[in-house]
Amino acid sequence: MSDDASYELLGFDNVLLPVGDLGEAVRFYERAGFPVAFRLDEAGIALLKVGKETPGVLLRADEELSHRPPSWGSARVWLEVRDARVAAEALAAAGIQPLGAPFPVATGWTIEFTDPWGNVIGLTDYSKRPELGRQT
Repeated sequence: MSDDASYELLGFDNVLLPVGDLGEAVRFYERAGFPVAFRLDEAGIALLKVGKETPGVLLRADEELSHRPPSWGSARVWLEVRDARVAAEALAAAGIQPLGAPFPVATGWTIEFTDPWGNVIGLTDYSKRPELGRQT
């Protein structure tokens, strides 16, 4: 953005993922290790916590997805973890099949998996470049 911009990007707010069944989605993501911040069935939404940040992954029920995959490309979201290889083991232990083995990236390692509606979640670490990761 140019120097004369009237606004500045400060960070991420919620990442929205469309799902076909809110209850099934919440159970799936809980198995994957995502804690639920809140759930409003009447609104068809549930917010999953991501670290200590207020924004998170917002699941939104979409009736059109209840019987078929979306007609658009799937969302792909990567989230930081301490160790992606440990995360891969935890996913497998929870019965969630990763898309493959952990693979190296410029900052460390990444493992990806999909939810039942085709949204791709990547869990990536900064083991090769810890100075770029979140300091905990």
